[in-house]
Amino acid sequence: MGVRPDYLTETAILNFIDTALAEDIGLGDYSSLGAIPTNHQAQAKLLVKDEGVLAGVELAIKIFNRFDSSLRVNALLGDGVAIKKGDVALLVEGRAQSILSTERLVLNSMQRMSGIATQTKQLAARIAHTRAKLMDTRKTTPNFRLPEKWAVHIGGGLNHRFALYDMVMLKDNHIDVAGGIASAVKNTKSYLASIEKNLKIEVETRSLAEVQQALDAEVDVIMLDNMSVSQMVEAVKLVSGTCKLEASGGITEATIVSVAETGVDYISVGALTHSIKSLDLSLKVTL
Repeated sequence: MGVRPDYLTETAILNFIDTALAEDIGLGDYSSLGAIPTNHQAQAKLLVKDEGVLAGVELAIKIFNRFDSSLRVNALLGDGVAIKKGDVALLVEGRAQSILSTERLVLNSMQRMSGIATQTKQLAARIAHTRAKLMDTRKTTPNFRLPEKWAVHIGGGLNHRFALYDMVMLKDNHIDVAGGIASAVKNTKSYLASIEKNLKIEVETRSLAEVQQALDAEVDVIMLDNMSVSQMVEAVKLVSGTCKLEASGGITEATIVSVAETGVDYISVGALTHSIKSLDLSLKVTL
């Protein structure tokens, strides 16, 4: 899975967990509190009912332990492993109330993360023979970006910028309002210098003429937005390694190989996070 991304700090993960638990439990899980005696002990197993790539195990352990530090979790399978129907991913033991109160957050997180990791792994494998690397985008679910990008990482993809603050991307609207690529980049470089920020600058281009303008502006990455394969080939020749090239815009499983074979450095696919089918997992109490 490579080097752990910078955004996966303990503070960020726990903040996500605390917010999600507050959303789901609020003043109390009255179903579990009412039906089950306080000190009743139980064991549950996380059952795999689908095929794909497992993701969210580390997060699940942190969720259980954040809610109740006395819960004992035994991970039988790790993040990034291939799974099949019938596998048991983990066991958790302790207070039954705590297990049931955290069940849905664990499952919601792991099911979606595993779906994302599975699709990422499949697409990345299709372009493994090329130099192109698969990337995600900011097309994520509000308040769930951290697990979604984490899942892309687990599946073998690259994370694009995590948010608006860690990289500059000048898209069509920025460029049009600023009066063109040259002025948009010039203004941005001046602003970054004034606030003493050293951030990479990426520019979205819609034609080979705009690719040349971005080259002249000396940016770090040029995005080829919704270009044809033939245009991408010409863009790769034009740039000739001067900066990185990212292909983007409606790229699917059917087209990703031909795009990768043009010689671009990155391929960003928003569908990795916004159009994913979750894997089927369940948590079953066994005693």
